Amino acid sequence: MKTVKLIGVAIMVLTFWSGTVAAATCEIQYTRTACPGKENISYKKCKGKASCSKFKEADSADQCAAMATKSCANKRLSITKSKVINAVFDGNAIKTGAGSDDFCTEYANTATEFNQCG
Repeated sequence: MKTVKLIGVAIMVLTFWSGTVAAATCEIQYTRTACPGKENISYKKCKGKASCSKFKEADSADQCAAMATKSCANKRLSITKSKVINAVFDGNAIKTGAGSDDFCTEYANTATEFNQCG
């Protein structure tokens, strides 16, 4: 009976441990360029600074890259002129498929969402 309990505890520990090993830290680094006169509101998401990092969990460098690309989205066209988004997965800088550090260089909506200050 004691052996069965030990095996059960060992299985629970291994299950917990294996689940936590899979995810790693994905650091998304943001640098915004504000539209003229809109610095305060544009930089609000970085606590008043042009640049900051946000940390998320990712299972792979590809998942981290996808999150970085998604972070390029700009819905505040008259507030934020452009963004530069870099990513670090598990302590290592990652690049786009074309080898760029800036994920916004390959973001599909760059032409329509950046440089739209009115």
